[in-house]
Amino acid sequence: MASRMALGRLGIDGDVFFVKTPEEIEKVDALIIPGGESTVMGRLAAFTKSLQLLRQRIIDGLPVMGTCAGLIVLAKRVYDRVVGETRQQLVGVLDVTVERNSYGRQRESFETMIDLPALGVTGFRAVFIRAPTIIDTGPGVEVIARLGDRPVAVVQENIIGTTFHPELSGSTVFHELLIKKAISRR
Repeated sequence: MASRMALGRLGIDGDVFFVKTPEEIEKVDALIIPGGESTVMGRLAAFTKSLQLLRQRIIDGLPVMGTCAGLIVLAKRVYDRVVGETRQQLVGVLDVTVERNSYGRQRESFETMIDLPALGVTGFRAVFIRAPTIIDTGPGVEVIARLGDRPVAVVQENIIGTTFHPELSGSTVFHELLIKKAISRR
């Protein structure tokens, strides 16, 4: 798991575990909202009374990383290239507008090399699976990677968002960034 590897690379002792309940959300120093199905993730978070808690913890400074569907859940605005406005339940803290399934469906998934100049990384293997696109960013959002003219990785204070799956890249650079944000918060 990339998070455990990142802890090891940074020489930090820490625990990595799955979070499913509001009680578990209260205990973490950082959180990754992974890829998956963003509509279901939002509905489950609302059903378990986690959505508002997540929103408040992130507003209060909890470092969080959203990858692919996790980015969608964090976004303030979401559209689908086929159905338009989604009206799905969102945490809504990352000042971006996202278009779901921007590159197409499962068979249009792909891998490509990108550069992360803000992180000092060239040749990062980015894996895009039914990937969204960031189509607009707010003034407090820093674009840290692009694919062509499209932002694919952003940072807004304690929030990291990627349209791809960094855990599949073989690199821990994004997980290390999240851990460093958690350490600096302590």
